[in-house]
Amino acid sequence: MRDFSEVRRVIIKVGTNVLTRDDQLDEGYIESLAAQVAAIGDREMCIVSSGAIGFGARAMAIRGAVQDVVLRQACAAVGQPLLMQAYRSAFGAHGINSAQVLITREVLDNRASYVRLRNAVERLLELGTIPIFNENDSVATAEIGTAFGDNDQLSALVASKVDAELLILLSDIDGYYDRDPRRHRDAVRLERVDAVSDEMIAEAGRAGSLVGTGGMTTKLKAVRIAAEGGCRVVLAHGRENNVVPRILAGDPIGTVFAAHRKLRNRTRWILHSEPKGAIHVDDGALAAIRRRNSLLPTGITSVSGLFAAGDVVLVNEVVKLVSGFSSRELESLIGRHSSEIASIVGDNRKAIARPEDMVFLDE
Repeated sequence: MRDFSEVRRVIIKVGTNVLTRDDQLDEGYIESLAAQVAAIGDREMCIVSSGAIGFGARAMAIRGAVQDVVLRQACAAVGQPLLMQAYRSAFGAHGINSAQVLITREVLDNRASYVRLRNAVERLLELGTIPIFNENDSVATAEIGTAFGDNDQLSALVASKVDAELLILLSDIDGYYDRDPRRHRDAVRLERVDAVSDEMIAEAGRAGSLVGTGGMTTKLKAVRIAAEGGCRVVLAHGRENNVVPRILAGDPIGTVFAAHRKLRNRTRWILHSEPKGAIHVDDGALAAIRRRNSLLPTGITSVSGLFAAGDVVLVNEVVKLVSGFSSRELESLIGRHSSEIASIVGDNRKAIARPEDMVFLDE
């Protein structure tokens, strides 16, 4: 479980609480992290980093929590180049180039932009450059549905998209406990977890629990995303001495979460994309696609939302699929026979979606 000798590609996620000391962003920690990564040398490493908003707030002498959406965007715009300057300086001291990769939810949800991003990251790694991922907080907001919501989820999605074999979550939490250690002195840190259950996530989100206030809910959800990509996860305290090399050497630091059977890359992309709209089908059509048949227009009863051909949509709340037609085209095809598609929308395809473009959420 802790044998990482064959791991070639690693994602390191660094949380805000690790990057700060005495309510100030700690550039010395970034230098320490760069030194740890440089010492490893023989792996492909990516970093998902928080800190842009904090750097921007400090530069503009803004004190206290930055909660206003527009102010957060402004702080991020100022802080992103400062954050990258800190990473470039830290890695540059070891002769390593680093690159800024700013992404939003839309970049990963759109298949074409996702593939371009993946190709760019592959080339950066081939060139020995460290990609530094961050959410583009200057333009992404939860209000318009373009934000990831947390960097734990972002790091897991990055790990899944680039086929990483190990995700290291560096946090102010030293692992996953069997119970809240603030309330139970006999709480035990688990060295390994084979699978994240719904009960674990529910307990992590319970009001008043350490794991809830410490962000354990988002971490467990991130573990699930990574596990579906065949990626193990280690949750450890980021201030542990020489933490990254020691984890890779197999030291029993933090908690290691097992990977599951690796889903195909396209399947993972569909599964983790935000649906742009919804298609509602009758019971017969739902039963047919469960038997791995194509979705035909005759079984569609309604369409909601605006989406383009190639977007991921939700079907009856239980299936995500890539629609071969836009919402406008589908509205004109509701209940029609496949043989009528060409005459109605001018397309010779006979199906709305093929079995290989579907993922069932309840299986």
